[in-house]
Amino acid sequence: MRSIICGLGLFLSAGTAFATGGIWCSVDDAAVKFQVDAGVTTGMGGPTFNFRGDLEIKARPAGDELRKTVFENSNLTQYWLDNKELRLNIYSEHQVANTYSSVELTVLTKASDEGVYDGQYRLAVYDSTADKDGDGKPANLSGTVSCGAE
Repeated sequence: MRSIICGLGLFLSAGTAFATGGIWCSVDDAAVKFQVDAGVTTGMGGPTFNFRGDLEIKARPAGDELRKTVFENSNLTQYWLDNKELRLNIYSEHQVANTYSSVELTVLTKASDEGVYDGQYRLAVYDSTADKDGDGKPANLSGTVSCGAE
């Protein structure tokens, strides 16, 4: 009896493994370097799990709070994945002194081959410590990005 229950548990857990995949994107250009990835389930609307990433803004001085950002699950604010497009919106706030600065990374891609998505990224960097006139306008960086999905 115990072997039947163990066998059934193994069978059911193997079926779950086939119901997941992943997404990933990376860039290393003159302005930024980033890598993001997440697991994706195929049911229930395809939610993500274990989202993580690293962003480095190369033009920012060493030791600057906005130069490096580590992304976690809560930073992935929106995403879209189908056989035609992969879109990500990632947002993170940084507290500097008594003000808040932020980075918002948007990835817009289209499928170029099965599981391969190519397109553009846009990074909006709002530095509250450098915003002397109080206009709230972020600095924008952009470039090409390559992503994958399975």
